[in-house]
Amino acid sequence: MIILGIDPGFAIVGWAVIESAGGRVRPIAFGAIRTPAHTDIESRLYTIQCDIEEIIEKYKPDEMAIEELFFNTNITTGIAVAEARGVILCAAYKHGVKISEYTPLQVKQAVVGYGKAEKHQVIAMVTSILKLKAPPKPDDTADAVAIALCHSQCAGSAIGKYFNQR
Repeated sequence: MIILGIDPGFAIVGWAVIESAGGRVRPIAFGAIRTPAHTDIESRLYTIQCDIEEIIEKYKPDEMAIEELFFNTNITTGIAVAEARGVILCAAYKHGVKISEYTPLQVKQAVVGYGKAEKHQVIAMVTSILKLKAPPKPDDTADAVAIALCHSQCAGSAIGKYFNQR
């Protein structure tokens, strides 16, 4: 199974494509979509949509795993991220890619084994699991890899099916 992991954002969208087969995972590609500050929202959303569609067309993922939104204190940023997440979901749907969603706690639990793990622990585990020479950069990309790894572990499980009913 080819999995596209997405860490949604507005300024930076982390993405990762991994292959999961027989309990083994291997990285295919990963990176970040960046949108320039001080650009109108429509242009930024269009860039995200086009780039996601290009990634889907190039790597042909079977499934996409995306992080659920977590609102902290800045509601304005949260709304922009929600809008970006919307165009990402639409792009996947348009291309027939099955979508699953995971909370940050679920991702940390799956990758590190502890739901309240710190970012540096997640990055270390992502680097170790995929036997990468260096951690994925920026952190948004490492988060996308972690989301893809989470899906590779949870997709076939009863708990994964429970949380991702559509």
